[in-house]
Amino acid sequence: MSKNLRLPVFFFLSAATSTFIFAQTPDTVFLEELTWTEVASAIDSGSTTIIIPTAGTEQNGPHMVLGKHKYRINAGSERIARSLGNTLVAPVITYVPEGDIDPPSGHMRFAGTISIPREVFESVLEHTARSLKQHGFTDILFIGDSGPNQGPQESVAKMLSQEWSHEGINVFHISDWYKIGVFDEYLISQGANYEQIGSHAGLRDTSLLLAIAPEHVRINSMTPGRGSDVDGVSGDPTIATAEYGQIGFDLIFNAALNQIKQFMQIE
Repeated sequence: MSKNLRLPVFFFLSAATSTFIFAQTPDTVFLEELTWTEVASAIDSGSTTIIIPTAGTEQNGPHMVLGKHKYRINAGSERIARSLGNTLVAPVITYVPEGDIDPPSGHMRFAGTISIPREVFESVLEHTARSLKQHGFTDILFIGDSGPNQGPQESVAKMLSQEWSHEGINVFHISDWYKIGVFDEYLISQGANYEQIGSHAGLRDTSLLLAIAPEHVRINSMTPGRGSDVDGVSGDPTIATAEYGQIGFDLIFNAALNQIKQFMQIE
């Protein structure tokens, strides 16, 4: 065997189990699951589009975990990245504006929510994008799964796009990921009403998480919402289903993917 031959698979012996554990470049689009050399190689091979997903850490009623937005946007970002090809996904930003801290407002009135000021969130977005540009990414996509994220993403994307326009670097705010109206229209067509859909942790929200990460929904804790001031729930999660959620996920995914293709002029 030639001493210059490099094997594509590396292995080591686990002292705890006395078995061989094989390690190789995984089939992943997530930046944090790659080594720096694997990321550099991917960029050199044409993977110059990067998604910066944003979520939030907020109350979602007694029946859904605080990381609801993180699970939804990670699933959506992975699907979009694989559909586009040559695209990677940065670690999701889970600290976003959620209300005043003292005195508490918005979701900050409920235990576990974490909130940061808008200007801090914008700074995190900006410097995340600057970091990724430095490494060679040329198309940077902000995709947010929470309402308060949308305005800051749009502002930072516009500011950086103007600054980098002469370098051929694009920063896009993908607003259609949060185009929840397309899902609401479907639910209405199935006999639901807007009171049941609600604005937070109701029929729409719960169905989406049931489809994507059902292990994070406490079925036995679901009751019709008593109001955002009481239990943090607006709408009726008890009629949510994974089937509804999968259809909603498909509708939102298609809306976002079509917007990205339009922005990037992809056929």
